[in-house]
Amino acid sequence: MPAPDTPGLDEVLATLRVVQIPMRVRFRGVMVREAALLEGPAGWGEFAPFPEYDDTESSRWLAAALEAAWLGWPVPQRSCVPVNATVPAVAPDEVASVLARYDGCTTAKVKVAERGHGLADDVSRVAAVRDVMGPSGRIRVDANGGWDVAQAAQALSRLAAYGLEYAEQPCASVDELVQLRTLLARNGVDVLVAADESIRKASDPLRVAREGAADVVVVKVAPLGGVRAALRIAAECGLPAVVSSALDTSVGIAAGVALAASLPDLPFACGLSTVELMAGDVASPSLVPHGGEIRVGSADVDEAQLERWAAPTDRRDWWVERVRRCWEVLGADRG
Repeated sequence: MPAPDTPGLDEVLATLRVVQIPMRVRFRGVMVREAALLEGPAGWGEFAPFPEYDDTESSRWLAAALEAAWLGWPVPQRSCVPVNATVPAVAPDEVASVLARYDGCTTAKVKVAERGHGLADDVSRVAAVRDVMGPSGRIRVDANGGWDVAQAAQALSRLAAYGLEYAEQPCASVDELVQLRTLLARNGVDVLVAADESIRKASDPLRVAREGAADVVVVKVAPLGGVRAALRIAAECGLPAVVSSALDTSVGIAAGVALAASLPDLPFACGLSTVELMAGDVASPSLVPHGGEIRVGSADVDEAQLERWAAPTDRRDWWVERVRRCWEVLGADRG
């Protein structure tokens, strides 16, 4: 929710810039990414919930943007954050070119369980990643809740042969994750389970830890309402945490890096290197990995890039109305 020292709605809207950036490859069904950017005394904040998200869920994204632009972030505990490469649901022969965009990354997150793809496609994609990265590379898979328990158990029993670091949200519900962990242990399949949607989209994000549904929690700044809110949830879960992004521009990535830099422990490379999936950005230089790491700091937003990727007037109006509605939700929560 807006902090007491945040501005009024009119001041926030006066700074609003909306961009449309094409994707290099389809990701989450998206080929053009839209984002609203807000500028305040602490810097820039990004408000970019996906179009299908309702106002209650989207209001947390607005709270995160306001925190970034008007409050700033906690003091970091590290100067750089290790990050992973992200491999969308591409054909095996495209894997090498995707990984080549990520300088020095030794961990890859591979999308699996994509609609229209079968297990054979997933196995072939993960195998191609292992071939490119070699035996020392770390591989994790992300199913976005796309499997039921039986499907997940079957898939992970096959994918485990490629040395998985963990499987992110293999099933949709907490109950299913609990069942899956039990089944994997019974079958002798040594794959950790990470919870993403069960944290960021849940009314009770601590349930994952309380019911033993995961070994790792994935925390994201925008869906959880800001860096400080995400830090609290990670601490209360008491499980190893990895920070990920939500297909952000460099402005959103800077917030994710701030969260990762503020965690007491950071045992995993973070999913904060997604700017490479887009054909453009709003910052110069972009927050992308060098030697497998991203520096901690704000994004240097470039006016020329804001102009280049500016959304048409009707889309800006759409985002203005969305901010208004989410502001009202935040006000109701605070009241």
